Amino acid sequence: MRSITVPANDGDPAPIVEFVQDELSQYDCTTRALYQIEVAIEEIVVNIASYAGLSETDGVEVRCEVIDDPLRVVVRFLDGGVPFDPLAKEDPDISAEAIMEREGGLGIFMVKQMMDDVTYTYEDGKNTLTILKRL
Repeated sequence: MRSITVPANDGDPAPIVEFVQDELSQYDCTTRALYQIEVAIEEIVVNIASYAGLSETDGVEVRCEVIDDPLRVVVRFLDGGVPFDPLAKEDPDISAEAIMEREGGLGIFMVKQMMDDVTYTYEDGKNTLTILKRL
């Protein structure tokens, strides 16, 4: 498993997207799967930057592992921010009327819909959000 650390409050998903794409470059991934992983990364990075309460000097560690048979990728986001389980909230009402009135709050829901598994733990002072996508 390889990892990188990026500034926590930067909100720029590009280095993480590039890191994960590099890890996946030797595998036969569909364009759809790559797009879904990219969107999930963007949503998670924005949430960490916006809500974790981390300073400019804090980092987010991102670990990526590709597993064979069946082929899947696991990406873990670890930060030392305020403990917060984004999966604890109920899924939002996505009826047309509710969507029109809603401002934000759909990011984690989208991640849950696009990934095959999403888990959260808080251990040793770290939030860990893990996404898994079958390729």
